[in-house]
Amino acid sequence: MLHTPATLATPDTPAHTRTRPLHWLATATALAAVIAAAGLVQPATGTPAGATGTTAAEEPAANGPEATAPDAAAATYPLDCKGAPRAVTATAHGDLDGDGRPETVAAVRCDAGSGTPPHAIYVLTQDPAEGSRPRVVATLLDTPQRQTATELTVRDRAVTASLLGYSGPEVPRCCPDKKQLAKWRWTDGKFRQELTDSAARSV
Repeated sequence: MLHTPATLATPDTPAHTRTRPLHWLATATALAAVIAAAGLVQPATGTPAGATGTTAAEEPAANGPEATAPDAAAATYPLDCKGAPRAVTATAHGDLDGDGRPETVAAVRCDAGSGTPPHAIYVLTQDPAEGSRPRVVATLLDTPQRQTATELTVRDRAVTASLLGYSGPEVPRCCPDKKQLAKWRWTDGKFRQELTDSAARSV
């Protein structure tokens, strides 16, 4: 504890002020004790005792790293293009069967260079083993249906696509004149198409 030297009173000092040095000494002593006590109860700063230094946002997931969707460009498709290259024109990703791993839905057509080649829509999965390749596990739309797929999405474990088609064989292949909204959902071990429109609409 710090000690404050006493101030002696002189005969000329008024009596009521002679005790003031002792009063200040007591005050200084009490103030020093308060400051020392305050130092003991200051709010804690830094890392709490026992903390690992990892925040909740940085903790690794309980099931390991997040699974990635299959790469549509790395898959082999059962689409006969008569020697022409295949083109993936749209993809969508999501967990369709509820197993915790995302699938990829790909709209694929032959890259014919002219006209409007019909689309096929495939569902891809990939085994978690290192080095495995994406593979086709379902065909939602096939090219003999002669439809073009646009606005491909996966939401709420369902695949949705806008399908453009033709009202008759006389309609030029460049200019589809029918539009239909189609939806597929994994049910009872297979993909089933759900009816969304009572009939195709003219475009």
